[in-house]
Amino acid sequence: MFFFQSSAVPFHPPRRGSRQRGFTLIELIVVLVILGILAAFAIPRFANVNAEARQAAIRGLAGSLRSSSALVHGLAMARGMTAASGQTVQLEGAVVKLVHGYPEASNDGIGNSVLNLDGFTQAIDSTAGTVTYVPQNAPADPATCSVVYSQATASGSAIVELNDDNCS
Repeated sequence: MFFFQSSAVPFHPPRRGSRQRGFTLIELIVVLVILGILAAFAIPRFANVNAEARQAAIRGLAGSLRSSSALVHGLAMARGMTAASGQTVQLEGAVVKLVHGYPEASNDGIGNSVLNLDGFTQAIDSTAGTVTYVPQNAPADPATCSVVYSQATASGSAIVELNDDNCS
């Protein structure tokens, strides 16, 4: 018979009363290195989340303005309300002022047709017939991250212009 004899030190399980305490220095260094690598890849990936969130919010508002304007216009057309001014329709319990069958560029017009404008500041220019919506935490230049609603004219429909070039 052939017997294999190992020169390795035999394994002895720890005695009953002894316990392993904590981690070795090597184990701690390995964990720190792994956390450092994860942080190096994760932080840059999530650093631009604010700008993307503002851009998504501004695009969502632009879609809401277009939809509500079209909805109010359809309701006004069905009721034959296409006068230059002075007419209103009721939408979801809110009275919406009309200009040429579209919501007026005001709080009582397009402002009443959209359900939620939280998180946006607005600037109404009644002479130009526009309302500009800007996210409350927008960059310094609102022209690069805003939505402009222009009320209808005798020759054209309402326009929603999205400016989301720089929402960082």
